[in-house]
Amino acid sequence: MDNLLDLSDRLYLDILDFAHTTPHWFQWLAEVWTELGLLLFGALFLAGWWRSRTGSSQAMTLALLAPLATAFGYVVSEGLKSLIDEERPCRAVAGAPAALIDCPAYGDWSFPSNHSAIAGAAAVALALSWRGIVWLTVPMAILMAFSRVFVGVHYPHDVTAGLLLGGLVAFLVMRAARRPVAALVETARSSRSAAVVWCAGRGPATPAHASARPERRSRARHGAY
Repeated sequence: MDNLLDLSDRLYLDILDFAHTTPHWFQWLAEVWTELGLLLFGALFLAGWWRSRTGSSQAMTLALLAPLATAFGYVVSEGLKSLIDEERPCRAVAGAPAALIDCPAYGDWSFPSNHSAIAGAAAVALALSWRGIVWLTVPMAILMAFSRVFVGVHYPHDVTAGLLLGGLVAFLVMRAARRPVAALVETARSSRSAAVVWCAGRGPATPAHASARPERRSRARHGAY
């Protein structure tokens, strides 16, 4: 364990040294991405919900579960952070260059990275609810995690643990809550409230000719034309 922590320290120093050699615009971009990435994940949650309004109940269930699973990932990460109490590297690593952003206040502990846990959870949850989007969400999550080390406020092991923890929690929540949320979606879609139906979506549209076929067959069986 000590060897792994020493390796994490060295990687932190190497990455922060590299960060100080990059242009100011690149440093600014890394700083902005640590927060902008969260907003982009939020936008993807909304897009996933919107596209699922005309999809199956299963699709809507997964779309609604995605932000919920991400929230659980954050809660578990925050709980671990308060138990482990690891100091931020921007204060703990001797001889380290100054962080690119202000070092978080004492008591805002380092392990695991909440940003990375949210990113990992969002990446997995969106990948499970939106086929094919994994090629966007996983690189987004990795870049967000790396940016937290790049700006100097987390160790590499903080963000690695955050990504894995968030992804695992999101996967478990998506599996565990699937059936009860699906039942709620079915109930909402059959509600008499227009607002509830609008939120849950009406599901796939049924072509008019398809709904007429059973009636025709019924009439044919009874000889009524």
